[in-house]
Amino acid sequence: MPLLFSYGSLQQEEVQLSTFGRKLDGEKDLLIGYEPSLVKIADPEVAKRLKKLHHDNVSKTGDEWSNVQGTVFEITDADLAKADTFEAQYSYKRVTVPLASGKDAWVYVHDSGA
Repeated sequence: MPLLFSYGSLQQEEVQLSTFGRKLDGEKDLLIGYEPSLVKIADPEVAKRLKKLHHDNVSKTGDEWSNVQGTVFEITDADLAKADTFEAQYSYKRVTVPLASGKDAWVYVHDSGA
C-alpha cells in the first residue's frame, strides 16, 4: 500500500472526510531535506473560500538538518488517485521523498511550472 506524507491540509479531519470519505489513521514523521514555505493563492475567489492568502508548501533544501513535521498515512491506490485530484486543483504535484523513519512516501509540492 502506498504511503502519503502530509504537512498541511490532508492532516485535517474535515479534508480527509471530504476527500476520502473517512478519517485516515497516521503516524507522526519528518520530511528530511525540506523546509516549510508558502505559495501565494493567485485566485481571489479561492483565497476567499479558503479564508487564507497562501497555501502551505515545502521547498527542497538538500540539507539533512532541514525538516518538516507532518503525518504519514498508509492509503490505497484509489485514495492516492483521490488525493491527486484534490491537490491538482491547487497546482500541486506528487513526488517521492525519504522520511526520518526510513520510509519512502509520496508528498505533494507546489508545481511552479503549472
